[in-house]
Amino acid sequence: MKNFILLLLVGGLIYWGFKELNAPNATFSSTRKRTTSTDAILKNAYKSKKHKLQVQGSGVVIRILSDDLKGSRHQKFIIKLANGQTLLVAHNIDLAPRVVLKKGDYITFYGEYAWNAKGGVIHWTHHDPKKHHIGGWLKCNGKKYQ
Repeated sequence: MKNFILLLLVGGLIYWGFKELNAPNATFSSTRKRTTSTDAILKNAYKSKKHKLQVQGSGVVIRILSDDLKGSRHQKFIIKLANGQTLLVAHNIDLAPRVVLKKGDYITFYGEYAWNAKGGVIHWTHHDPKKHHIGGWLKCNGKKYQ
């Protein structure tokens, strides 16, 4: 029953987020007000070691890491959510453009959460050319990367 309720909640948040973010007057500041419920979902996902959880959220870039060049190339950086949780973002730059960002930038994401001991990883922040996975994205400084 708990999993069903969580699934309904996550599905509702994803639907609502797409609807709001794609509205003509949507702004990044309005997105910030919605982060608390997503942050709670991500906090719970970390505590219960969840994988393959499709999420939308936002945070502030606190560290930019070197690219991962083994296999598919990934741009890597760490964001901090409003609740203090940190997430590694691994953005595939073979399938999507590199995100232009700097430390302190506010970023919004839609991708897949995977647990790790340091807070979790957000990946699949790009389209899937084979159309086997839900396409994700990153938004930073008014530009969408997918």
